[in-house]
Amino acid sequence: MSYKPLTTIIFDMDGTLANTEEIHRQAFNQAFTEFDLPIHWNAPEYAQLLSVSGGRQRIYRYLKSHSINLRRDKRRFAREIHQRKSEIYREKLDAGHLILRRGVLRLIREAHRNNIRMGIATSSSRSNIDTLVHNTLGIRGLDYFDSIVSCDIISEQKPSPAVYQYALAELGTNPENCIAIEDTSNGNRAALAAGIKTVITTHEFTLDNDFSGASLVLDDMGEPEHHFNVLSGNSHEHHYLNLELMKKILQDQSPVNVQSPWFPAYAACCK
Repeated sequence: MSYKPLTTIIFDMDGTLANTEEIHRQAFNQAFTEFDLPIHWNAPEYAQLLSVSGGRQRIYRYLKSHSINLRRDKRRFAREIHQRKSEIYREKLDAGHLILRRGVLRLIREAHRNNIRMGIATSSSRSNIDTLVHNTLGIRGLDYFDSIVSCDIISEQKPSPAVYQYALAELGTNPENCIAIEDTSNGNRAALAAGIKTVITTHEFTLDNDFSGASLVLDDMGEPEHHFNVLSGNSHEHHYLNLELMKKILQDQSPVNVQSPWFPAYAACCK
């Protein structure tokens, strides 16, 4: 067995770095109200809607599949609603409605001290990334990340691996030396399709997702004084997610399932 050093960690953002999904849900509903739409997404419904990656696509598909009488182009209208929703979301973040999930700051600092390269690969926008990072990691928080790939760069949404393939290329990293941290089924599938092993940290909106192929599924990253709960996978007798555990995950013999309908791969889809 050849040794595979851990050189890189790629984080999803929403739901992974911070519990943002409830804030997103509230922002969607406020935008619907402002546009006089008879739509209100409750928490169980929103959990189901998260199977569609990307907020604009989520709105568009909802408008298409429901009997909402509109005398305008639904795709263009979805874009307008989503633009306002994103403004509301960032206003809520700026108002201090957010903290990082347990263990995130500790792991980022540990990786930084040990010269592990880090990236963010998300279906969210760059402006949302900047707002979240500035409000949780501080004004220099973006300096932790050597690659930030958003929907402004890659239009294909997860479970397409395009966002991860772009991040790997930008970081100059082989997938076998990288671990992705995700929170959704689509994110898990995207990373696996790019050949990257995954660690999942679930939350209230993704507890029922299918995380087949993930190396480890947890309720959060844990802390030395507050252990995580293992939902599936091998934690190698660790009680919180750290570099030592992630290095052991890379050495596991379980292959990454790279079979995916999402082709062409990076070189074509990211032109």
